[in-house]
Amino acid sequence: MEIRSYPFAEPDDLTLNPAYLDLQRGEPVARVRLPFGGDAWLATRYDDVKAVLADPRFSRAAALNADVPRTLPNIQTDANILTMDPPDHTRLRRLVARAFTARRTEQLRERAQEVVDGLLDDLEAQGPPADLVEALAMPLPITIICEMLGVPVEDRVRFRGWSDAAVAITAFEPAEIVAAGEALTGYIQGLVQDKRGRPTDDMLSTLVAAHDDEDRLSEEELVSFGVALLVAGHETTANQIGNFVVTLLRNPDRAAELRDDPSLVPAAVEELLRITPLGGSAGFPRIAKEDVELSGVTIAAGEAVFVNNVAANRDPSVFDRPEEIDFHREHNPHIMFGHGAHHCIGAPLARMELQVAVGTLLRRFPLLRLDGDVTFKKGRLIRGPQALMVRW
Repeated sequence: MEIRSYPFAEPDDLTLNPAYLDLQRGEPVARVRLPFGGDAWLATRYDDVKAVLADPRFSRAAALNADVPRTLPNIQTDANILTMDPPDHTRLRRLVARAFTARRTEQLRERAQEVVDGLLDDLEAQGPPADLVEALAMPLPITIICEMLGVPVEDRVRFRGWSDAAVAITAFEPAEIVAAGEALTGYIQGLVQDKRGRPTDDMLSTLVAAHDDEDRLSEEELVSFGVALLVAGHETTANQIGNFVVTLLRNPDRAAELRDDPSLVPAAVEELLRITPLGGSAGFPRIAKEDVELSGVTIAAGEAVFVNNVAANRDPSVFDRPEEIDFHREHNPHIMFGHGAHHCIGAPLARMELQVAVGTLLRRFPLLRLDGDVTFKKGRLIRGPQALMVRW
């Protein structure tokens, strides 16, 4: 069996490396060699990816404090909601689940619309050319998650740099990545102390109360949960807003379709989620707790498995014409937000923010177009535009 070096190559723009689809057709569970920790398995077929994500025999917690195959040089040592298995994962998730329900998210839509309208008012007043990353993509999710958590929005100048380094692979030196994580931890620790003295109606105060009054999570869990919510609450959505705008402006017929029929925006967001790569690699490993068979391959107990959601979302056995962007797709069970216990808790919030940002931008700026080439980030866990210059 051939062992391939992984990741295959630095992500290029918004393309999916063809190696993923080649494997999906011929070797859906393939052996790969990671930069650190040795060899692992890589699943690319839709059914296999869903199985790995949902089967409790594949553990995220088993990768903690272990020299497992990975893309990052540093061994994962922080126990947080991303590295836990049930029942610990379930316990933490329940603490904030109500804040991310579809109903609660719809209540936040009015606030998101208000933020977007203000940002686009400023953009219009400034005039072209403008960078949509700084003007819209980054400030919208930062504002919303900061208000939900109880983080001062004015502190974004401080934590944006730490967050950018914390989701790096090779863009920063290993010591810088560690330092950024420590800085974020220290920042949230300081906010936790503030909330203890002056609690308010926000998620961080809720978590503090769950620790201090109800003993439902430890101090370490409280802080790491706050860091995870802050980083994940803005990095992914901010990058996807930029990615979606790039895709639409490069496909003017699809952009025109949304301008002509705004009711298509929710379906368009789902289709863009399906087809748009976000991760720079296959993400986090899961460790088999016992022998498990996938597509005729036996994953032995103790071996690591990676999955690629974007490849799974282009599996022709599930998606008709998977390489086409079709806003009228009737069957779109994409797994961009994951599947199983670790399905993204913020998915309803991300969907709403993407709908508001994309729909309002196209309506307000019908002549929007790219101004030159788009510069994409390199060496990070999440891909997206470094800058997105536009004219109108």
